[in-house]
Amino acid sequence: MNHRQRIGLLILLVGLSLGVTSQIQANELAPTTAVQPQQTSANLGVFEEVWRTVHEHFYDPTFHGLDWAAVGDKYRPLAATAGSDVERSAVINRMLSELAASHTGYYTASDPAYYQLLDIFSGALRQPLRRLFPDGQVSYPGIGIFTKSLDGKSFISGVLDGLAASKAGLLVGDEIIAVDGDPFHPMKSFAPKVGQEVTLAIRRRGDAPAEGVVVVPEPIIPNKAFLKAMEDSARIIDTNGVKIGYIHVWSYAGAQYQQLLERELSSGKLRDADALVWDLREGWGGAEAEYLHLFTGRAPITTLINRDGRKSVANVSWRKPVAMLVNGGTRSGKEILAYGFKEYGVGEVIGNRTAGAVLAGRAYLLSDGSLVLVAVADVLVDGRRLEGVGVMPTISVAFPLPYAQGQDPQLDRAVEVLSRAVGAGG
Repeated sequence: MNHRQRIGLLILLVGLSLGVTSQIQANELAPTTAVQPQQTSANLGVFEEVWRTVHEHFYDPTFHGLDWAAVGDKYRPLAATAGSDVERSAVINRMLSELAASHTGYYTASDPAYYQLLDIFSGALRQPLRRLFPDGQVSYPGIGIFTKSLDGKSFISGVLDGLAASKAGLLVGDEIIAVDGDPFHPMKSFAPKVGQEVTLAIRRRGDAPAEGVVVVPEPIIPNKAFLKAMEDSARIIDTNGVKIGYIHVWSYAGAQYQQLLERELSSGKLRDADALVWDLREGWGGAEAEYLHLFTGRAPITTLINRDGRKSVANVSWRKPVAMLVNGGTRSGKEILAYGFKEYGVGEVIGNRTAGAVLAGRAYLLSDGSLVLVAVADVLVDGRRLEGVGVMPTISVAFPLPYAQGQDPQLDRAVEVLSRAVGAGG
């Protein structure tokens, strides 16, 4: 399989709550207004495209024991009478959820994940993308956060280093109450206000009054944003004289992320670290199993020094203590790395069980510009199936998200473990 083919077939899945509608009760799908004939036609056109794409490409020809034709008949009337694109999306995703498979979902332009998938799969979707983005550059308005809905409230579950939210001081665990006085929406709250100040009403503690945080939305180019956030996350945590390196890999959908990790370890901010925390929580998968060689390889490290003193390093290998952070947002290719990391005794895996979302997905752009992700191949790891199973950490550490105030007990535990390891080694 060549590089271009691999771009079109990546093992990846979005992190927690990026705006995809999941389980919705049937009575919530009833249209609130009369549906016009043209709306019905559009609804059915898209619905049929999704149904047919799954029928032709889903990896299991038995559809997990479902009668796929009957499933289509069940949801077709609901799709036809959907009064809005949001309602139609909810119907389609309910239908897809019956397959109980990862890497299978429907995305529209009202969802940040839509743009992230388009950019991740841009190589395979190059030609059809031109009609949506004439310059070929996928971008969307945002502030660089992941959110999760709990009990009807929106909480920040991830903040991308170096982007607008991070610069404004927003923290993991903050509850977003409103944006400029209106209900929070991951796209609508920021789309008309790029480059302008907006005020997020947030609650940092459950018993605290709301406070305002001013942030300036920016155009986010997904792959570049994830790469920048990864680079900006790299830092040294000094604890009792031990230098613990830290880096957060938000996406592994491309070799550039592993290349950045190798540069940071060999010649960047982490080169003098005594140990490393490799954070694979949240975001996107797409990792290659071979990336684990960085921590298990035994080839000599070769450094080339040019006339001007510039250095380049080949066969980068990390031979000091390392710990991996995982949680329910660690998915797909990242789970394969977690499995190998644990199975081969590379270091402690710290956090919560991973998502159990290990299928191979392919993105299909539909006629109206929406997108469907379909699981097109099953995946075995050392002969084992991780789909629906996931990887248990070697050290389980809970992370209560609401009102965490930026605290990270999983990272704290990793730093503690590595500090002891370095001390024992010394």
